[in-house]
Amino acid sequence: MQGPCPRNGSYGLRVQQKLQIDVWSDIACPWCYIGKRHLEQALATFEHKDEVEIVWRAFELDPTAPKVREAIPNIERLAQKYRVSPEQARAMMDRVIAAGKGAGLELKLHDSKAGNTFDAHRLLHWAHELGTQDALKERMMRAYQTEGQVISDPDVLVRLAADIGLDETEARAVLASDRYAADVRADEKLAQELGITGVPFFVLAGKLGVSGAQPVDTMKQVLAKAWADRPQLEQFAEGAACGPEGCD
Repeated sequence: MQGPCPRNGSYGLRVQQKLQIDVWSDIACPWCYIGKRHLEQALATFEHKDEVEIVWRAFELDPTAPKVREAIPNIERLAQKYRVSPEQARAMMDRVIAAGKGAGLELKLHDSKAGNTFDAHRLLHWAHELGTQDALKERMMRAYQTEGQVISDPDVLVRLAADIGLDETEARAVLASDRYAADVRADEKLAQELGITGVPFFVLAGKLGVSGAQPVDTMKQVLAKAWADRPQLEQFAEGAACGPEGCD
């Protein structure tokens, strides 16, 4: 697997001491929220957790979705999408809700209000530049999947950004423009190139792929393997050099 393009101005140099985890996901995806929590729980006991960087990548489950969908019950919409009975659709939703509860999440999927997530992904790219991407991702997921907020509403997005301490005026300016639209499309194009067709999808150290919301124990194993296999600089020779304290 060819790894994601670097974002840290390294001009393609892939040797790194930190372990980067790129995660493709959508705010409207409950398994993405569960997968996020499982990753966090695995990282909680990971010896090198302070040397891990998570980058949230954009993936739209439905790029053609309108700003706000027609107001029909989510059970009915799910039944139509998968061509199953309402009873089967309810069982599917209840299974996801139960999985979320096991991860410590209170998913209220019956009350969620579906809509387009493109602008939310643009705002997440802005937050990435400010070092607050993970906090905004968490706030957006909780707003959509627990609080029943309309994640495609600019006013809602601005308020969520403010909730984590971001500037409301700047957030509104981003949403009123086309800033970061190209970044969202680049994430989606890279997902296609990597063969990613479903989310969540994790890429660790640019080469180790994990599909779906895996159990915490599985994520612990993946973290250990990715850390051991991460690119590291092998010093071939050592000679006289200069440093902050002076020269040899």
